[in-house]
Amino acid sequence: MSDAFAKFFLPYQARWIEDRSRFKIAKKSRRVGLTYAQSFEDVRDAAPLDGLDVWMSSADESAAKEYIRYCAVWAKMLDIGARDLGEVVVDEQKGIKALSIEFANGKRINALTSNPKAFRSKGGKLVLDEFAFHTDGEAMWKAARPIITWGFPVRIISTLNGKDNRYYRIISDTERKLALLAKPLWSLHQITIEDAVNDGLADKILGRKLTAAERMQWLADEREAVGDEDTWAQEYMCQVLDGDSRWLDWKTIGDCETDEAGKPELYTGGKCFVGWDVARRGDGSLLWVNEQVGDVAVTRKTLRMKNMSFSAQFAEVDQIFDEFDVQRMCIDQTGMGEKVVEDAKAEYGEFRVEGVLFTSPVKLHLATLVKQTMQDRRVRIPADRAIRDAHYAVRKVMTAAGNPRFDAERTDKLGHADEFWAHALALHAAGRPMQPAAGAEVPTAEDTYAPEANQRRLMGGFGRDRETGLWLPRGGRVR
Repeated sequence: MSDAFAKFFLPYQARWIEDRSRFKIAKKSRRVGLTYAQSFEDVRDAAPLDGLDVWMSSADESAAKEYIRYCAVWAKMLDIGARDLGEVVVDEQKGIKALSIEFANGKRINALTSNPKAFRSKGGKLVLDEFAFHTDGEAMWKAARPIITWGFPVRIISTLNGKDNRYYRIISDTERKLALLAKPLWSLHQITIEDAVNDGLADKILGRKLTAAERMQWLADEREAVGDEDTWAQEYMCQVLDGDSRWLDWKTIGDCETDEAGKPELYTGGKCFVGWDVARRGDGSLLWVNEQVGDVAVTRKTLRMKNMSFSAQFAEVDQIFDEFDVQRMCIDQTGMGEKVVEDAKAEYGEFRVEGVLFTSPVKLHLATLVKQTMQDRRVRIPADRAIRDAHYAVRKVMTAAGNPRFDAERTDKLGHADEFWAHALALHAAGRPMQPAAGAEVPTAEDTYAPEANQRRLMGGFGRDRETGLWLPRGGRVR
């Protein structure tokens, strides 16, 4: 590429154009301009005296038209004799048409539909744009692959679209060979939206040199505008997602959302159940309060406590016990939760608090409980993006031993799907209450089920301060 044209391309675009491998494939973010770069390469390959016919297919007609416009612009800028033929018939018998540009040497760039029949009996350079989104990628590949039999090059450009397609199989096979330090057939380029921004994409869009902070803010704004973590991960960050492993679908989640949930002021005084997904650093601690209204669990309050001391977290729990008629609280007892459960039982009652160890069978029970109650629409959750994303993030995967495992990728906003697990614990808390073990002695001198709850009600709105032991009005507690 000459210096005169290098200025039109960002570094990742230039690397793509300068890679002359016969087999070349790109795993890319949406809207990073790789089709734009490909059109330049194709004009350069088609225009010389020994040029090539180019056969290009995109997933839809509008993308094909955009590509042909790019080619026409490059031909004019390169001062190459070419004419835009518009839509032409390339196979009269089958009624196949293409958008074509013809050069002085008689070679053409042809932008075809995604109909596999369009590629039969053709020869030349093959370009498949957004290949993962072709209606029938398998049939397309079978029809198009013979085009390059006589040594012609092939270019495949696409955003990821799950695993069940030919494009993903080529990508995964190439990555596997690279991991084994074996030489793959394909030259693989990966361009995430972050890669593109680091190479100057946002600067080019905004028309000025940006600071590092401004680039980060641009990315954050784009991520927010996308609307969900799933789309961002797959279509912008090149992380393949397998939709079949999602534990909850968008419709199930959306059907349970209501603007009336998550508002403590709408609490009707009914029995409440709390889930507490415990954390100290990194992932946030998450409290989830459900009020049981008939057979429906209505979310009354959720609270994320990030990088908060345990004493401060307990102060928030105290507030919840003051504000709501809490019948039972279930706490993630795994790891650091051991001490939290011990302290909570001492504070709120031995049989009012249950510690839950997150073993694989327990997580299966909890996840199933959430799914069943949401599918039955026996829960109401806030129409909140973080809650929605956390519920959608949970996946069911099978281990090598054939056992189900539930997990979610950790993110700064969602932790490890903390809202989902706190919600699950709250639903679990509403199940059969814990009872003393057979033969256990239950003291009658005090209310061990709810030792302070009854006292608080009897004291007419007073609560005992945890540090001083004094009974104070709820609005004036010492901390």
